[in-house]
Amino acid sequence: MSLSSEPRLARRRFLWGSLLGAGLAARPAARAATPAEALLPSAEIRLALLLGNRSYPQPFDLPPIPKNLRDLEAVLERRGFKVTSALDLDLPAARRALEVFIAEAAASPADATVFFYFSGHGVQVDASNLLLPAGLNPSAKGELLQNSSMQLLSDVVRRLPPRREGMVIAVVDACRTGLRAGEVVGLNQVEAPPGCLITFSTGAGKPAIAPAVETQNTFYTGSLVKLMGSVSDQTTFPELMQLVRSDVRETMLNHPVAAIRQLAQDPFIADHTRVRLTVEPKRAGAAAPALPDIDEEAELKKLEQLAWPAEVLQVAEAFLKARPESPFAPGVQVARDGARSAVKALQRNDVRLYRSAFAFNADMSAEQRQDLLRCGRGDKDAAARMAWRFRGQSGAGYGASSAQSRYEGWMQFAVALGNGIASYELAVHFRSTGQPLLASQYEARARDLGYTPPPELDNVRK
Repeated sequence: MSLSSEPRLARRRFLWGSLLGAGLAARPAARAATPAEALLPSAEIRLALLLGNRSYPQPFDLPPIPKNLRDLEAVLERRGFKVTSALDLDLPAARRALEVFIAEAAASPADATVFFYFSGHGVQVDASNLLLPAGLNPSAKGELLQNSSMQLLSDVVRRLPPRREGMVIAVVDACRTGLRAGEVVGLNQVEAPPGCLITFSTGAGKPAIAPAVETQNTFYTGSLVKLMGSVSDQTTFPELMQLVRSDVRETMLNHPVAAIRQLAQDPFIADHTRVRLTVEPKRAGAAAPALPDIDEEAELKKLEQLAWPAEVLQVAEAFLKARPESPFAPGVQVARDGARSAVKALQRNDVRLYRSAFAFNADMSAEQRQDLLRCGRGDKDAAARMAWRFRGQSGAGYGASSAQSRYEGWMQFAVALGNGIASYELAVHFRSTGQPLLASQYEARARDLGYTPPPELDNVRK
């Protein structure tokens, strides 16, 4: 069937075929669990539900999806997960599978790790992110798509039990393509609830591409499978997702096909996790993991206590130069890259946030200290959470002006790091304080960053 009559953006996913044969770039990795160790039973509860849909009306079928499911299932099982995998479910069947998974998650301990993965077509309608079941035409009208799909947040993420001692991970590797003129391209930015990590295969409001053959993974899942199987056992799940993000960008930006380089994906991450969970679980009967030597431990401790981005960058670079093969190097690399982004953000003229804002004080809660450390590593969501702590203090009275300034500074920092939700909130704030020019600028920035406010929220700016 000729694709010449189909919308241009809708075709991007399918045009490359065997042009992607160059594959994913290799990256040296630290030691993972040995095959013998991986066979030992996990001492942790880890649950995963993988939903993948290849079968959509022509020309929207997605050949890589079965391989995505097979490969991800295998690597998750090696990392201690009990995996349920389902291919080409219609909406009723997908809802039944999800209900069983939610019930199993609800019955699991508070420190369990819960992993949800969807690969197929995903679209945004009225600011909601929809996961399309098998058989549904992605070019259908918005109302039909809404009534015939699962919503990522309301149907999946918010129904999984919160995990402050454990973790909920939601991964969406979807086509992410607008199908008609005037439609939003890609999924909407989201905030992760406490204990949750959400990641998309490309940036908010951006399309994703994939091979049109069955023998290759999509770019995102290919990187996820490769790195989940090869990174150091000491790597945490948030660090893993940041490494996958970097690997996807690097792979596509250096691809031999120019068209793929032009459409290089920059995966989206929303992180509100609160505990440190490594990709390799505790294994019953396994040998104790290797501990850092005294000098390495001191360097890591020093790095973990720094919040000022320039200092984080300096110490992380020194560690990686001296200890490139350390099992903790992947996590330090993530800290370095994030600090580099934070330094760049703080250098912007429209970010009024200074070193004093990164200082610890005795009144800080553990969560606030954790968010401040994350801000020093370029976490856009932690920066917004820092701002919210000043939001209610900016009324009349002593210190109100200082609180408002700090609120605006942290929000500006969050926006500079790519937080479109923060940008829209800042637009509403400036409109309410009689600064329409700034409000317009931040509203436009929110759109550029891929955030579409829900219809009910969009009314507040009128």
